[in-house]
Amino acid sequence: MVATFLSYWSRRPARSLDGWSVATIVVCGLILGPVLALVITAFGDSKGLWHHLVDTVLLRYVTNTIMLMMGVGTLSILFGVASAWVVTRYDFPGRRAFEWLLLLPAAIPAYIIAYTYTDFLEYAGPVQTMLRDFFGWRSPREYWFPEIRSLGGAMLVMSSVLYPYIYMVTRVAFRLTPASLFEIALVHRKSQFWFVGLPLARPAIMAGLALVLMEVVSDFGTVEYFAVDTITLGIFNVWLGMNNIVAAAQMSLFGFVFILSLLGLELYARSRQRFASTGKNSAPLKLIVPSVTHQIGCVVICVLPLLLGFIIPVAVLLKFVLAAPVMAQLADLSSTIFGSVFMAFGAALLIGVVSLLTVLASTYRGGRFVRYLAMAAASGYAVPGTMLAIGVLIFAGLVDRAFGSLTGDHRSTLLLGGVGILLVAYLVRFQAVGYGAVLSGVRRLPDNMMNASRVLGNGFTASLRRVVLPLLQSSILAGGLLVFVDVMKELPITLLLRPFDFETLATFTYQYAKDEMLEEAALPALMIVLVGLGPVVLMNRMLRRSG
Repeated sequence: MVATFLSYWSRRPARSLDGWSVATIVVCGLILGPVLALVITAFGDSKGLWHHLVDTVLLRYVTNTIMLMMGVGTLSILFGVASAWVVTRYDFPGRRAFEWLLLLPAAIPAYIIAYTYTDFLEYAGPVQTMLRDFFGWRSPREYWFPEIRSLGGAMLVMSSVLYPYIYMVTRVAFRLTPASLFEIALVHRKSQFWFVGLPLARPAIMAGLALVLMEVVSDFGTVEYFAVDTITLGIFNVWLGMNNIVAAAQMSLFGFVFILSLLGLELYARSRQRFASTGKNSAPLKLIVPSVTHQIGCVVICVLPLLLGFIIPVAVLLKFVLAAPVMAQLADLSSTIFGSVFMAFGAALLIGVVSLLTVLASTYRGGRFVRYLAMAAASGYAVPGTMLAIGVLIFAGLVDRAFGSLTGDHRSTLLLGGVGILLVAYLVRFQAVGYGAVLSGVRRLPDNMMNASRVLGNGFTASLRRVVLPLLQSSILAGGLLVFVDVMKELPITLLLRPFDFETLATFTYQYAKDEMLEEAALPALMIVLVGLGPVVLMNRMLRRSG
């Protein structure tokens, strides 16, 4: 994706700096400030703690992170590729419903599914209770049952909600493959999947896998609840448990090795995502009508990930929610709901304005430097929230000290201790979401549209208001919706930087679930899931148009 952006921008002529470009440079500099602060802090003195971590726990953190990535990646590929293939190539009962149902697990954060499966599969849960009643077992010594709070359990629950990343891009790749290539495979009696579909979809699969693995590296709630020591959890423990922010920053930079390797994997996959068809693809792709037995197999392939990633978790949450009066629970959550919606709406509005500024300025006013800087400022999504929280905290401290020097009151704060620091952190983390949505809308506009408006006598600002912005409304709304939901689900940044006595639905759910009080955490968790259904509908519409 980044390589495509660079190729696109490099073909445009350079422009001199003006007010729009200067404003973009200042805003992008502020967004990149926390990352630079993190790098500078990492070169400080950790008082020997870093060497102690290397000698004791760092190898365990790295090993568990790699094993978790391998397990989640393998299961996500199996779920995503298999389901994408059967809904694209086979005609079976419920196929059109499964096309969008398979996206539903993307609405559930991984840490919520971890809480629900722990209750569902633990010793006192319904599964083991049913087994004991059926077979007459009386104690754990009489039978063996896998432990859900383990590395293997983390692989299962995370892959159950992350496979839609691979399912989405793979389904698009299968739909865009010319029907003539599948017909050639049939003529030569070769497998359409192994010899045509899979080879041509491999770059898309690798790109989706890179996104899955970045989410695995960034995850905090699941690994913390399952007690799986990963690099992200290690950063949290070093910062708060050992009170050493320098060592935490050093471990954060060490974690960049994984992030950069995954970004390189995605860029490599996207750079090779092309093929040429010499004929006009006018004939539609005909679906294969399998036998009854194979139709049942197709349904099972689609139902399994949907059952693991959505039906069971939502059913567990509904059981707890319906066990008590819903209105009474909503009354107790009123302040938390208001705080969550306020922060999510504020972040969506802020990121929407900043994304519009950076995209429009870099497209129509700025030169290469402005364009590259705007892209660099939109790279925060690739950095785990725990790492960003450290950089934002350091950067906010520098800003507050500078603010105190200007006002003469060194006790006054601008960001620390308030919701302002959260908005800054959300901007750094999710700027990529809004930037990508607005940029995709701008790239669909004709290059000469702005020039035509200027020829008709409109100034630059008037051209934006009358011509460009009305055509970007859908892109702006899509980006705002995605940011809103991402902020509602975000856990580590909010947990680490929130003010005292301030809760969101994500932190409220985490606090109660961590204390084994899933009954109190069920309703806010279910509300997070319901909010996430909006982008699922949006993604399904985009996938349908892709064909």
